[in-house]
Parts: sequence; C-alpha cells; structure tokens
Amino acid sequence: MKQSYVYILKCSDGTYYTGMTSNLEQRFERHTSGYYKGSYTEKRRPVTLEFYAEFTDINLAIQSEKQIKKWSKAKKEALINDEYEKLPNLAKKKFKK
Repeated sequence: MKQSYVYILKCSDGTYYTGMTSNLEQRFERHTSGYYKGSYTEKRRPVTLEFYAEFTDINLAIQSEKQIKKWSKAKKEALINDEYEKLPNLAKKKFKK
C-alpha cells in the first residue's frame, strides 16, 4: 500500500501550515526552497517540520488533514508536543456572556 503523510510546518512568522503528501521528503524540500510560487509558505520561509503522521489509507489522511486545518494554533501545538490529553479541552468553544 502507498503511504500518505499529513504534516504540520511552522513558518518563520510563527504560523502553522498543514498539508498532505505521498512523499514527505520531497514536499518538505519544495516548501523550504520556495518551489511553490505564491504559496502560503513561500513568503514565510524558513519553515520547519514540526509534526507528521503516516497513513496507509488515503481517505483517512485527507480526513485528518481537513480536521487539523480547522484547529486552533493552541490545539495544533498540543498535537505537536504530544500533549494529547489537552486536545478535548482545546476543542471546546468559548461563548461570550
């Protein structure tokens, strides 16, 4: 089975970029070199690879990427730092009174 990867890059401005690929090394090199002209990461280099997860089911990879892209910065950082116990609380919405 072909492997797929969901990854999170930290950009030079402190923001995160989440993506998916079947070739993590090549995709990371392209992000760092500015290969993707006009992309989110091109003007935010250098970037560092902070997290990746490996999938054998492309559909699960796509679903995970979409889910992580919607997460807050704090929730992405909890994932990056292996602080899985924090994820449920970071998912809760805060309502104004």
